[in-house]
Amino acid sequence: MINKDFSRRNFIRLASLGMATVPLACKSTKPMATQQRDRNLRFLFQGDSITDGNRGRNADPNHILGHGYCFSVASKIGATYPDRNLQFFNKGISGNTIIDLENRWQQDTLEIKPDVLSLLIGINDVHAFINKKNDATSLTNFEQQYRKLLTSCLAQNKEMLFVLGLPFCVPTGSRKNEFDQWHIPTIERAEIVQSIAKDFNAVLIDYPQVFLQAQKKAPLDYWIWDGIHPTVFGHELMAREWMKQVSNRLHFLKPLVQSI
Repeated sequence: MINKDFSRRNFIRLASLGMATVPLACKSTKPMATQQRDRNLRFLFQGDSITDGNRGRNADPNHILGHGYCFSVASKIGATYPDRNLQFFNKGISGNTIIDLENRWQQDTLEIKPDVLSLLIGINDVHAFINKKNDATSLTNFEQQYRKLLTSCLAQNKEMLFVLGLPFCVPTGSRKNEFDQWHIPTIERAEIVQSIAKDFNAVLIDYPQVFLQAQKKAPLDYWIWDGIHPTVFGHELMAREWMKQVSNRLHFLKPLVQSI
């Protein structure tokens, strides 16, 4: 279990103990087609503002992927493998909760028919919980809805590869004085995602651990400016970790990861 006894003063020590127990990638129990495919893949990034990255809402290719980690992932993979006919889509929407995702899942996920679905969601559910909003979901409902979304994807494509990111929050910016309220609800939802990743044979991206390690090189606010949203440097770290972990399942990415 992830350690919930957490405060700003012992951030490094306790978080390291807790998050180190989260596996960086769930091992496949059986071969999947996506492990061998390296062409014609459709990558879809879903989630909230961290994924949204202020993306464009039209077909303008200069802004369509936003300016966050999914832009960095797509730009590096697309530039390195232009002959593989890979497609990248970003449908993250700022402020989204798991309920918001469910309401638009058919149009913004299933109709795109991704081969690889990358999902980062949960921090707005924490916000709703803290502020006691009417649409706040319980932990049980959060898990049920999350599993429902992935199950609907498997009904469409039983070989879809899931890439699930752990939600995160750190004591910087506007979250610095509120961190004690945010930490435990975030960890609880991260634990749920961890469990779901195992059950759905997904790649799990341990973003909290990424930023814990990053603060050895620079202060946390260099990487995440307001406790939730990464800076451009933080997004690049997320992208590198994403590619590193996904390359364990999409092996053609290995040379790219090794060159970073």
